[in-house]
Amino acid sequence: MSGRERHTVPVDVHLIAVREGGKGPEVLLSRRAGTVYAAGHWQFHSGHVDGPFEDVVTALVRETYKETGLVVDPDDVGAAVTVHHRAPAGGGARVGFFFEVRRWSGTPDVREPAVCDAMDWFTFDALPEPMVAYCRAGLEAYRAGVPMAVHFQEPDDPIGHDPAVDRLRLVPAPGGGVPSPAREVREFTERAVGRITAWTDVSWARTASRVWRAQGASGGVWFVKIHQNDRFHDREVTALRDWVSRLGGAGPRLVAADAGLRAIVLTTVEGRPLHGMALPSDEERRVFRAIGQLTARIHASPLPPAAPGTAPVVPYAKLERHLEGARPHLRPGDEEYVRSVVNSAGQLPPVEAMVTHGDLQLRNLLRAGDGTLRIIDFERSEPQSAVRDLVRLLDCFDGREDLYEAFFDGYGRRLTEDERARLLVETVLDAVSGIAFGSKTGDPELVERGRRTLLRCRSGAAAHASRTINGGDPR
Repeated sequence: MSGRERHTVPVDVHLIAVREGGKGPEVLLSRRAGTVYAAGHWQFHSGHVDGPFEDVVTALVRETYKETGLVVDPDDVGAAVTVHHRAPAGGGARVGFFFEVRRWSGTPDVREPAVCDAMDWFTFDALPEPMVAYCRAGLEAYRAGVPMAVHFQEPDDPIGHDPAVDRLRLVPAPGGGVPSPAREVREFTERAVGRITAWTDVSWARTASRVWRAQGASGGVWFVKIHQNDRFHDREVTALRDWVSRLGGAGPRLVAADAGLRAIVLTTVEGRPLHGMALPSDEERRVFRAIGQLTARIHASPLPPAAPGTAPVVPYAKLERHLEGARPHLRPGDEEYVRSVVNSAGQLPPVEAMVTHGDLQLRNLLRAGDGTLRIIDFERSEPQSAVRDLVRLLDCFDGREDLYEAFFDGYGRRLTEDERARLLVETVLDAVSGIAFGSKTGDPELVERGRRTLLRCRSGAAAHASRTINGGDPR
């Protein structure tokens, strides 16, 4: 810029904190208060980069804790969209970096009451008013799936969002387009439920199957799932057709399925995942009693006509491969322990096969506003021993004897000696598999969960492990 001062702009960071609510994804917003700019308007939690030596991710983590009390790991911060903005009334331009965060610790609350007088969660389809136009532009660009947007307001434009004065200009990535499933999947979905006006990718980070939230032109909402393989597709479709419908509304309803696309359309299920939910101890006990009751209902479901009468032998064919992937993270003696447990499984008698969920863990259990429990994700469902559905719940009982008691009180019976022995085998195999998968995909939480499980099984230190896994039961 020869002969002129170099143009500089402030740099903002904005938190798009997203959680799953009873009516779909929800975003955290706060209302500005006091003498600040745009007082009375809702916006994302935001702030400025603190000098030339702070990067935008560090700034977001700092501002998030300062304003909400939420602790965010920098590795959980995802780029959402960058917005080049100019404020109305002669305001200057600025650049805003909007970041999506779906994992954190803590509960959000108002930390700066002088500049914020309210904070709440809102669905994307029921946003509060008035909302800062700059913030709303960032949200709309994020939902559109573009990497960048320009939002240059005119001097007479209002501060708050006004659909009649929409200055948002989306800047698509090379190749353009808004994220959505493949054309064939879109056409399949619209044949089943009518025209879809918005697609949102809500896939779980640890699975290869894709899940989309589909907003219909008439206001309806469905979920569309594309399975990663034929086996997952067949198992989920079978479960939805054969036994999930018998749970009395505790699971989704299958609307349509296409084996060639490995795709299904499901009704929505009210509730938020129990994973990461903070509840008082007495409420936790009620929840785990309800989990036990729901598990018992699943296991009491009629087997498909062609299902075997006894559970298949626990598959060990992948043990060597899993040990190879897990070995760098195993403690001394872990591998020998795993092999000894697996070898002992040959002495176990067959046990009765029953309907199982196959991946019963807190992320697949939803709690509605009235406390009703619901369940999703049936791609691992198949006739197995009942203990298969307990493996991934055991971690919840570590140090929580009361939750263990509540679960089995709801379940209605205790495990037999043979089931306890088989549970030990299933647990150590699941732990090794988790360590190997977590190591391969760079997921330290999975690795540590597997290491923790092996330590618990070996030491028997936790009350639930010594009783449930090692066979003791005071009753």
